[in-house]
Amino acid sequence: MGNDDKTVIIDSHDELLFRDIIEYAYDGLVVVDKEGYIQMLSQSYADFLGVHQESSIGKHVTEVIENTRMHIVAKTGKQETAELQKVNNNYMIASRTPILKQGKIIGAVGKLLFKNVSQFTALSKRIQSLENELKMYKGVFHERNKATYMFDHLIGNSTVFKDVKDQAKKVAKSDSNVLILGQSGTGKELFAHSIHNESRRAMGVFVKVNCAAIPTELLESELFGYEEGSFTGAKRGGKTGRFEAANGGTIFLDEIGELPLHMQVKLLRVLQEKEVERIGATGTIPVDVRVIAATNRNLEEMVAIGEFRLDLFYRLKVMEIHVPSLNERMEDIEMLVNYFLEKYQKIMKIRVRGISDQALHLLRGYSWPGNIRELENTMERALNMVDDEDVIESKHLPGDITGNHQAVSIRPLAKVLEETERNAIIACLRQLNGNKTETAKKLGISRTALYEKINKYGL
Repeated sequence: MGNDDKTVIIDSHDELLFRDIIEYAYDGLVVVDKEGYIQMLSQSYADFLGVHQESSIGKHVTEVIENTRMHIVAKTGKQETAELQKVNNNYMIASRTPILKQGKIIGAVGKLLFKNVSQFTALSKRIQSLENELKMYKGVFHERNKATYMFDHLIGNSTVFKDVKDQAKKVAKSDSNVLILGQSGTGKELFAHSIHNESRRAMGVFVKVNCAAIPTELLESELFGYEEGSFTGAKRGGKTGRFEAANGGTIFLDEIGELPLHMQVKLLRVLQEKEVERIGATGTIPVDVRVIAATNRNLEEMVAIGEFRLDLFYRLKVMEIHVPSLNERMEDIEMLVNYFLEKYQKIMKIRVRGISDQALHLLRGYSWPGNIRELENTMERALNMVDDEDVIESKHLPGDITGNHQAVSIRPLAKVLEETERNAIIACLRQLNGNKTETAKKLGISRTALYEKINKYGL
């Protein structure tokens, strides 16, 4: 290169080096001028075609490459990408691109992508396999960690319910911690889903944790994870905790009132410092997580008797939402009934015209200790009881609602035992105001077993 200009002079050695680079970088390459005469042909391409490389230079491309379209691309200037071309009784895949200089076509370059279709098919299958595997893993993770419900799924027109929805929508706009209070079955989790989906974190994950369903000895590793070799049985590579998994999104801590005191201390540190420490780790991991907690217990009473930390209580209740019981919004009964009937008619492939006035009157007069969840189960049961009728009548409702307790017909013993067990759990939960820890103790079973039975019976 000279000192006074930008001219680049390529000597014969540089040209050979350039050709060597081309040979190394490309398996199959051909360059033609604007008339279609070959200016360059890589050795690998010549070997594939079964022609002599040097003697092919200067020949028209149609004399060297069977069924070629290089001369056409050099003439039209239209690029052709990944086109099939039959050569030597086989199909290869090639791309052809025009060469422009100052806006004018001066030739074309062709690139052999695959020497036969089977190469392309094998690669395509491999890519598809990897994509499917990735989708599966991502799908499983997001399926387990996504918010399903929106505010549109929160059914009701009563003033008290609309006020709570409006409050929740305002809460969704911030990043502050949220404490959702309400009786069992009122829809606290639906509110948590909706707040996440309405927030700026909606594209992030929504990790759900039932604090009462995880055995106490596993809570710390589930929430915060652990390092490899931190304890006997720790799996290779360690484990990511739920808070780490929720990074950039929302973590929903259901049944927060069941969290043991020693775990409350660790949770408080996470909320204050915005970082987690895995079991066995020597350092901390920063996390950007919004916390939504929920409980049907009276946390203020628990604070007073020393079962819940005051500092954690106030850290959680930055934004507090009280979800009303069904008893407080009885004017929503008809709307909810119609919603559940439509939902389960689609699932069960049963059609009814609606519900009778008498049956609706009985529903409005019932106390609904199980709230929305109990009403939903009642509507599903009613559809199961319908025979030839096309309207839900009072006879299709359970005796607790109608007050008509008929003699029990003879049924399989297993069914009787299941119903007895279900009723015993319901009665104990009501007596203990929904306290599942005390209920498990009274019934003489573990808390995990109690939750399994609650899920089994849809309580």
